[in-house]
Amino acid sequence: MEEFLSSCRQTVQANVDQAEPGFHVVLGNEACDVDSMVSALAFAYFLSKTAPSKTLVVPLLNIRQADLVLRSDNLFLLRQTGFSPDLLLFRDQLDLQALHRAGRLRLTLVDHNVLPSSDSDLEEAVVEVIDHHLQEREPSPTCPVTVETVGSCATLITERIIQKAPEILDQQLAQLLYAAILLDCVNMAPAAGKVTPKDSQYAAALEARFPSLPPRGAFFQALQNAKFDVSGLNTEQMLLKDMKAVSGSLNLVISVLYITLEDFLQRADLEAELSAFCRKLGLDLLLLMTISFTEGKEPIRELAVFSHSANCREQVSEYLERARNPALNLCPISSPHPHIAAYHQGNTLASRKKVLPIVKDFLREREGDGRLGDGCEDEGGGVPPTPMNSLVEGCPLDAGLLGLSQALHDKISKMADRD
Repeated sequence: MEEFLSSCRQTVQANVDQAEPGFHVVLGNEACDVDSMVSALAFAYFLSKTAPSKTLVVPLLNIRQADLVLRSDNLFLLRQTGFSPDLLLFRDQLDLQALHRAGRLRLTLVDHNVLPSSDSDLEEAVVEVIDHHLQEREPSPTCPVTVETVGSCATLITERIIQKAPEILDQQLAQLLYAAILLDCVNMAPAAGKVTPKDSQYAAALEARFPSLPPRGAFFQALQNAKFDVSGLNTEQMLLKDMKAVSGSLNLVISVLYITLEDFLQRADLEAELSAFCRKLGLDLLLLMTISFTEGKEPIRELAVFSHSANCREQVSEYLERARNPALNLCPISSPHPHIAAYHQGNTLASRKKVLPIVKDFLREREGDGRLGDGCEDEGGGVPPTPMNSLVEGCPLDAGLLGLSQALHDKISKMADRD
């Protein structure tokens, strides 16, 4: 697989315009977590071995190269499996729009099933989809779609490889897939509400084929520790590390923070830093979801809502408090900051994946009430009123919502470069 990745990179770097008659790009989602990265790498390798053609199959990480430093678990896994990050190709190293305009692009989506609006012009290049999120893609006879709500997209990739080309599996590839399944399925623990029978089946299949894989519990804990390692990150980087964005009548982002809410709220100059972050991205509100663990490895989830507009903050907070599908079981806790509402989240199974539909419903209802732009005036000295630009969620949102404006997309992409 290293030879394959090296060949891809060398070909792209040599001269994209002249080197190949076409590219078949396997593209993960914009969050580029371990599951998305592994799914892109593994499925591209599978295609290169099973579907030979004149087009070059290329796995592409859907982030800028400079953003990889924020994915500490991705970097840890690459080191553990012996892959150099220098072998990888990133979104800012291959111009998909230019390839598509030249008629030289085929696109397979993994770990997401719809393109964000910033990439909507690439839609007709999509030839296959493999994903484990809620299906939002319209059926098409020209684009096979495999969408199953398993715990990990890597489970579906492993299934395809074992069924179609088991001979390409080696220890290195198996360890990548195994890591993604373990991490997304929370060590295959039913109590976490992520694992399905198919995830368990293919994790066990990898263990049976490769008995020298790292012990399940120790490997998961090492990956989890790496994922939660935010040492050395400033507040902006912590917000960017695992951030999804969504908009309608409001522009907001949901950032998962791998730290206790108490520790986060005690960071020096926190409100000033959150205000600066919102100002840079033109946001009305930040929704912060923290996750940490007890000594007994039980998850602790907390939630905070930041906005300089009291009305805006209260509207979102009250909607989340009233949510019933699922109920978040929020209990207000003390916040040392006047513009941050803080909560303990009783429903520890309600991850961001479960909270996103609630936020989308809020924005739709708010828009339906004719309150576009109403009720979120700045209380003074904070984030100025923002234009109705739009954002896109990293694991794509309902097609009815607007997508990420290119200007804002560029802002987000460039922010990590400076640090």
